[in-house]
Amino acid sequence: MARWSPIPLRLIVGYGFMQHGLAKLSRGPGAFVAILQAMGVPNPPFVAWLTILTELLGGVAVLLGAFVTIVSVRMMAVLLVAMFKVHLPYGFSSIKLLAVTATGAKFGPVGYEVILLYLACLAALVVGGAGPFAIDGLIGRRLESPISRPRGAACSNVGSRSVRSGTRPIGARDGGFAPGLDPARGDYASLADSSDPDGNSWVLQERGYRNV
Repeated sequence: MARWSPIPLRLIVGYGFMQHGLAKLSRGPGAFVAILQAMGVPNPPFVAWLTILTELLGGVAVLLGAFVTIVSVRMMAVLLVAMFKVHLPYGFSSIKLLAVTATGAKFGPVGYEVILLYLACLAALVVGGAGPFAIDGLIGRRLESPISRPRGAACSNVGSRSVRSGTRPIGARDGGFAPGLDPARGDYASLADSSDPDGNSWVLQERGYRNV
């Protein structure tokens, strides 16, 4: 079950960031530029658009589990700036219920509690990975998959020992068998130097073994 734990983190963080970015766009980027200018942020138009794009694109990337480590660093930077420039003076609590009137509940200024929760979620995704159904996982499996060697391809020298060119059927090496190969399946193997009892190394591929 632990492998599924990143899923709710990705959903809440990704959706939350997207909503913040969309809210800034719906009010008009100019309103956010004015806020940044009042805070004394340099180059407010550039920072405003950079923040909006980080929230929108970063939210989508986290939802999809794509490039999570890269986008999380930028999202954390946005959160830290918001915490120190806006929320820190108002204390920890993000929910300060002041009163309930006929027109509804009245709340005080928002503290940095939610910022810390977002930071913790992003840190968990960076350390523990994006989990199942993530593009990062698909990319990782593609990079880790062994490169197929065509049958009959030449084998290279390993260390100081020369390895014969080409591939041999299972059982052809000194009367022995490479572990895990199935002769009934037509698997082939290539000899190399290394660590099995006969001094050979065998690396599993989709249809046999390749030399290393």
